[in-house]
Amino acid sequence: MNQRDTLKINVDGRLEIGGIAAGELAKEFGTPLYVFDEAHIRNMMRTYKKVIDEEYGGNGLVLYASKAFSCEAIYAIAASEGIGVDVVSGGELYTAVQAGFPAEKAYMHGNNKLPSELEFALDSRIGAVVVDSRTEADRLDGLARKKGVVQDVLLRINPGVEAHTHAFVQTARTDSKFGFSVSDGTAAQMTDYLIKKPNLRLCGYHCHIGSQIFEKQSFVLAANKVMDFISQIKKSTGYEAERLNIGGGFGVWYNDDDPKLQLSDYADYLKTLISAVKAKAKEHGLKEPFLLIEPGRSIVGEAGITLYTVGAIKDIPGVKKYVAIDGGMFDNPRYALYQSKYTVLLADRANEPCCEKVSIAGKCCESGDLIAVDVPLPEARVGDVLAVLTTGAYNYSMASNYNRNFVPPAVLVKDGKAEYIIKPQTYADLVRNDVIPKRLKQG
Repeated sequence: MNQRDTLKINVDGRLEIGGIAAGELAKEFGTPLYVFDEAHIRNMMRTYKKVIDEEYGGNGLVLYASKAFSCEAIYAIAASEGIGVDVVSGGELYTAVQAGFPAEKAYMHGNNKLPSELEFALDSRIGAVVVDSRTEADRLDGLARKKGVVQDVLLRINPGVEAHTHAFVQTARTDSKFGFSVSDGTAAQMTDYLIKKPNLRLCGYHCHIGSQIFEKQSFVLAANKVMDFISQIKKSTGYEAERLNIGGGFGVWYNDDDPKLQLSDYADYLKTLISAVKAKAKEHGLKEPFLLIEPGRSIVGEAGITLYTVGAIKDIPGVKKYVAIDGGMFDNPRYALYQSKYTVLLADRANEPCCEKVSIAGKCCESGDLIAVDVPLPEARVGDVLAVLTTGAYNYSMASNYNRNFVPPAVLVKDGKAEYIIKPQTYADLVRNDVIPKRLKQG
């Protein structure tokens, strides 16, 4: 466990987050429950912003990658910290706008943005759209023409860097649904295509090499390749990119297979990246581009924990012991998707020695509904509060009402106080949009 002032095991052996014992949060708000540490979120945002301000003269912008966790409160925090956001759907943009976030500091991604999403982005006066296909370029240009505006865009390119991460979250390979390859010439072709669009203004390039990456060199290699490409394009066309969005993807600690990183480690990652961009700009005689980064998981991942209550316990002698909880794949599908590993604690007995390995089973009617497999725990009892750490990213955002279970509520904790940022669902919420056709109604 990556202990910090706002996430620790206290002197009583109880897990504490934001100055409140996790077990007390479970009593007050019920379980399953997402819990977010506001101080850690702000510290991560400030760490990245400070490095850009001090090491790059403020010539850049941190964009919180809101696909990691999107709700009005997170956009309110981002706005108050003076950073931007990256959105990947009309829904994320709408949530940001509803929270009062300034749309000019938002960038929109996606490999197949809907016409309605592009139109909403234009109407919101979004900062930039990251173009991901020729079809999208044509569509956005046409919509912008009808509205009498010229929209800033970035072109998503693939530098061909394969980061050491899960295949499903590698996004910068030549064979990817995202972007245009540098190596096969399509990135250069699309650059020329966009430059000629009368209602689009090509401001620069975007790349993203993947997620949950710990190797600094992967990011440096990507930056070097993109800067080389910018130089190549300038020599061949005279066009020089003003902005470079190098994406996000830096890893977080989930269990002891991962390094335990401090704020200074994330600062060092960004300093190393900035040094590479500066060196390449000098080498090629380029202006230092306005630098954008998109941390998401590293901002909210370790800031979140999920609390459950232990229900049925099933011990199959010589095979496996299952500890069932009141949540499951409907609030955390990442084990089912990626076999993601987590650290699990008994919230009120966090210091007790682990005496067995168990699998944490959800309540869904699926044999694959597991949260963790073969994790060490003290002997769990019915009614214990179980905490799964590092669930701030891609848990709520991937949650569903599968089996008509509730998506859990979320609370934000700071200085010993907790408040809802996402309210609990009700049975009425589950049927709110259901309609029975007239021909099926009785009487």
